[in-house]
Amino acid sequence: MSSEGTIVGGRFRLDQPIGRGRAGIVWLAFDTRLFRTVAMKRMYLPVGAGDRAEQARAAAMQEGKDAARIEHPCAIKVFDVLPDGQDVWLVMEYIPSRSMATFLAEHGRLTPDQAAHLGIQLGNALAAIHAAGFVHRTLEPGTVLLADDGGVKLTDIGISGGGPHAAYVAPEVSRGLPPTPAADVFSLGATLYTAVEGVPPFGDDGQSSERPPHNAGVLTEALRKMLRADPTTRPTMADTVRSLKAITEGRETAFIPPTAPAMPTMPVGRPPVAPPMPPSGPQFQQQIPVTPPPGYPMAGATQQIPPVPQATQYAPPPPAPRPQQAEEWNLPVSKKTLITVAAILAAVLVGILVSELFFV
Repeated sequence: MSSEGTIVGGRFRLDQPIGRGRAGIVWLAFDTRLFRTVAMKRMYLPVGAGDRAEQARAAAMQEGKDAARIEHPCAIKVFDVLPDGQDVWLVMEYIPSRSMATFLAEHGRLTPDQAAHLGIQLGNALAAIHAAGFVHRTLEPGTVLLADDGGVKLTDIGISGGGPHAAYVAPEVSRGLPPTPAADVFSLGATLYTAVEGVPPFGDDGQSSERPPHNAGVLTEALRKMLRADPTTRPTMADTVRSLKAITEGRETAFIPPTAPAMPTMPVGRPPVAPPMPPSGPQFQQQIPVTPPPGYPMAGATQQIPPVPQATQYAPPPPAPRPQQAEEWNLPVSKKTLITVAAILAAVLVGILVSELFFV
């Protein structure tokens, strides 16, 4: 029997128990070699002797090695697994926290939105476990840690010691089939159901009739899919995470069927943006396309318009002439013509004066 002050593996000092799970007591311990605080758990081994005991120890060592392969922010990191006499110990990171089971007992249910956010984090951690080639097998409120800093940590990853709680075991596993990723989807659904309803969906033994959810709200349909009896009809873990994200983002009622016609996308509440004005100045010239008359070559059909100096002020155009005076307004008048007319008039006047003098 382990007690405070015991040295495990010649290196780890057990300081005090900080939790108890189905797989055993969790201890706060101190690594005397690396001078850091860790959490340690003695793995559950069935009572036996001879080859059976050795097989159990070998299986426990392998489970610890598998758990040490998982690297995910929402999964407790396993540093080492080591034998100590007839025992096998897990050495894990220490996270100040309490189990979800303890939290629910002390504070009651979670809201559907809180449970959905929790499910996203747990689902991502479970997806990483499945990608590594094995399953959790014992997911339940007791193996979910709610950290003091607001984080979520999944523990007892792949550890079968002590057995899972019957209320969170998938039906096919209860019948003796090996656990699969679909079984973890069921266990996650049962865990989230308990978070919002306060009780497991099929009773504490997992064999009762399904209790219709009363507090799940927008989470109801997702839970029903995860808790389907047939594992082949349950959503995958990736689909489950996507559904929970849709709930947290308020898109659970915004689904548009693929056959729906595409709607044009238009900006709302913003005035149209005018095209930018070309820069002014003597170094810039604006190219204005010009439509040439028939027969005129198309090449180079552009007109060079010099920029207007900035000091020039706008002057309104003269009024349009009346139709009957169009010819007069269109006559060109030059300075030379005016001088010629004046000279003729002067000559006529001189002639008239001379004639008057002669006759007088």
